[in-house]
Amino acid sequence: MSTSAAEFPRDRTAIVTGAASERGIGRAIAGSLVAQGWSVAVFDVDQGASEDLAARLQEEHGRPCFGAGVDIRDRDAVFAAVAQVEQQLPQLTGLVNNAGVSSPVPFLEVTDEEWRRVIEVNLHGTFHVTQAAARVMARHRVGRIVHISSTSAERGGGVYGRAAYSAAKAALLGFARTLARELGPVGITANSVAPGSIDTDIMGGRLSEERKAVLIEDLPVGRIGTVHDVAAVVSFLLSEAAGYLTGVTYDVNGGSHIA
Repeated sequence: MSTSAAEFPRDRTAIVTGAASERGIGRAIAGSLVAQGWSVAVFDVDQGASEDLAARLQEEHGRPCFGAGVDIRDRDAVFAAVAQVEQQLPQLTGLVNNAGVSSPVPFLEVTDEEWRRVIEVNLHGTFHVTQAAARVMARHRVGRIVHISSTSAERGGGVYGRAAYSAAKAALLGFARTLARELGPVGITANSVAPGSIDTDIMGGRLSEERKAVLIEDLPVGRIGTVHDVAAVVSFLLSEAAGYLTGVTYDVNGGSHIA
């Protein structure tokens, strides 16, 4: 099978899942991409917030954007939303699998319901969106896929997420590496970003100064990460310049985990 990729499109679209949260990584990624000339499709379970963000990004940057209320656990809804993206926006070239839920429940207390809740969003949902988007990219023979994993997947738990979360996020690392091998011949790269302590609501709400001080003790860089730290790396991995990078994991953790 030929491994030559098509030309990277000048007018291009990226889907960013879980992007509507006010203080989330996904929103920062969407903003960074639009500022760099991408059109963005915002997928989030909150339809109103998705549409509002897309409208704001389009107004601020003059790029066509699209917001959809999508529960990524619903395969049919995902494929329908991706079809809408194809109809309304430029060529689908990028995908950021950012949508996810955390779980602070200790392993011995995890119920079947809690385990399934976390796995269905973080892993099954990522599978649905990735397959729908990758089929489009494969037809065009060019694409960039980035999974948002977590330092918890690499070090065995974190400051908030425990067993269910770490298991799901670790699965994304293996998923991305397999995609890199399978989709490389059709011009698609697949990589992961593993954030550490980032000041977002997924860590259980706004961080107090006391909690920040405790976390900083474990960070060589001496500060908590921001959503923009993660967005900068993701934006690079989706760029044309990153075409020779695939199957890799970028740790954005301030040195809390050094492999």
